Amino acid sequence: MDLQQLRKNIDAIDENLVRLFERRMEIAAEVAAYKQQNSLPIYDSAREREKLYDLSQKVEPGHESYVTALYSLLFELSRSEQERIINPVSVLADRIGEAVQDTDQVFPERAVVACQGVEGAYAQLATEKLFSLPSIIYCNTFESVFSAIDSGLCAYGVLPLENSTAGSINQVYDLMMRYPFFIVRSARLKIDHCLLAKENVEISSIKEVYSHEQAIAQCTEFLKSLGCKVTACENTAEAAKMVAESERSDVAALSSRNCAALYGLKRLEDSVQDQGNNYTRFICISKSLAIYPGADKTSLMLTLPHRPGSLYQVLSRFYIHGINLIKLESRPLPDRDFEFMFYFDLEAPVHSPAFSQVLRELKDICDDFYYLGSYSEVV
Repeated sequence: MDLQQLRKNIDAIDENLVRLFERRMEIAAEVAAYKQQNSLPIYDSAREREKLYDLSQKVEPGHESYVTALYSLLFELSRSEQERIINPVSVLADRIGEAVQDTDQVFPERAVVACQGVEGAYAQLATEKLFSLPSIIYCNTFESVFSAIDSGLCAYGVLPLENSTAGSINQVYDLMMRYPFFIVRSARLKIDHCLLAKENVEISSIKEVYSHEQAIAQCTEFLKSLGCKVTACENTAEAAKMVAESERSDVAALSSRNCAALYGLKRLEDSVQDQGNNYTRFICISKSLAIYPGADKTSLMLTLPHRPGSLYQVLSRFYIHGINLIKLESRPLPDRDFEFMFYFDLEAPVHSPAFSQVLRELKDICDDFYYLGSYSEVV
């Protein structure tokens, strides 16, 4: 039998499968109506487990995993259809729609904004990239930024979330679990670290380098070549300030170019990061939900049931509805053994029906669901 005939045979089988699939979904709709009338939950884990076991016994050896994968997806599709029928209205989707209508059409140029660090910090540069004329409140810690917004001291805060070389800033992720807030915009900032020291200091005399732990991680190879002591401090601008105010002539800082002029320091070496394509992503957060025009990204945080397949259930919903997942991060929950908070970034227009459907479905398959905002990114 040639390939063309084999493909014709597959096409004939597919025609039958499509008709059977449509019939299966029709019955799933009838099941949804029954569950709604009798106040039954959509998800029946025992039924699905027994069904998968039974099906795996009916196929030839070697095909068990294939039939399990196929029917796991069919179960997800069935639950999605039942969810659409039983819960046609989403409180969160309605709230997002109201936020879209109530938010100003233009992102504010002037605002009181909190960021961590001192004058010259990368967070300051990110703030000025997001706002044309910000009034900046400098905070000692990341938590102080959250506290400033939570207390009403300022309307916005700017925080680093991840770096293309050193990865995620875990402390910020942990704080995101503790404070109520919404992301209203983000920005990508090119990070270019320089080795700064006082005038008349040569690189050969440097015995100690100050910088933030993220900057240190981004310049590992260069620091190895120096062979000196490395000391972490609150941020890169604080490091430059410490060097400028120090009485020592054998210290230097990993910091930005603008900190050299700001604190009267000399650039001993430029662009000392390990990777030339070194970017940090900053988020702008607010206590109030606001969705500005052009929002094409959404961030969520979820805690999932501690059982096999719970993460698959979430990921399959994105796949079913054609939503692109651009980031997945997990952080351990401090009060639960071996359980995690999952952070998701999605690429999806807030007006799309698929987006509303996913929000509706995820709330019912998660232990905890946090919508962090929909926003655009300044590049």
